[in-house]
Amino acid sequence: MPRSGRALKAYREKRDFRHTPEPRGAVAKAKGNSYLIQKHDARRLHYDFRLELDGVLKSWAVTRGPSLNPRDKRLAVRTEDHPLQYGEFEGIIPKGYGAGTVMLWDQGTWHPKGDPQEGLRKGALKFVLRGKRLNGGFALIRMRKKGDKRENWLLVKERDDEADEKHDPTKQWATSVVSGRSLDTIAKHGATLDKNDRVSDAAPMTPARKKSAQNSHSCRRSSRLSAMSLPPVVTSCMRSSSTAIASSPWSEGTGCA
Repeated sequence: MPRSGRALKAYREKRDFRHTPEPRGAVAKAKGNSYLIQKHDARRLHYDFRLELDGVLKSWAVTRGPSLNPRDKRLAVRTEDHPLQYGEFEGIIPKGYGAGTVMLWDQGTWHPKGDPQEGLRKGALKFVLRGKRLNGGFALIRMRKKGDKRENWLLVKERDDEADEKHDPTKQWATSVVSGRSLDTIAKHGATLDKNDRVSDAAPMTPARKKSAQNSHSCRRSSRLSAMSLPPVVTSCMRSSSTAIASSPWSEGTGCA
């Protein structure tokens, strides 16, 4: 089977492209570092976190969405790889796998710290985001639980200038980063966009966001970003054998916000 078929086999098997507007896609030959988050109102509302690597979008379903608070540990369930074309998808998935409304919540680039393949393999992927909404250092930490059929990870914010314990980005930004539409508007009109449907993303910027916007978006950061500054509670959550992940879809683990 060609490489594109292997990498996207699970993605294609789950979908009927005669009915869904989702792209069939293909593995990209050129290397890139795109990043995006799609807010997905399916059986349970969640945020699909995607990082471009090896010609596809490595994907995680973050149940409560990203947090800017380093103390929060957001459950991120690993899902199948998606084609890069999915990064442009916004609309309605009909009845079937993933049925619901999809909104492009953030877009930008990501910059791994170290070898990303090694980070995925070892379960500690550290990186810097340069998005329209999320910026700064983050980490995806894999949780180990014997007998668990899913890959459960934790999405954690690094302690840096973009960290913010007071503002919830999922509440601050409730519209599409591309079309400016709300989930309700997309659910009503689908992929089409009328000029009267556009909603202004006028949420006030936090001081940290203002400071970040003034800085260059170059990945060449000061040496303080070279070492991950994860809160100690993440380590304890990783090591604790008592941490449990419930069996319900996208369920939260004990102690994981």
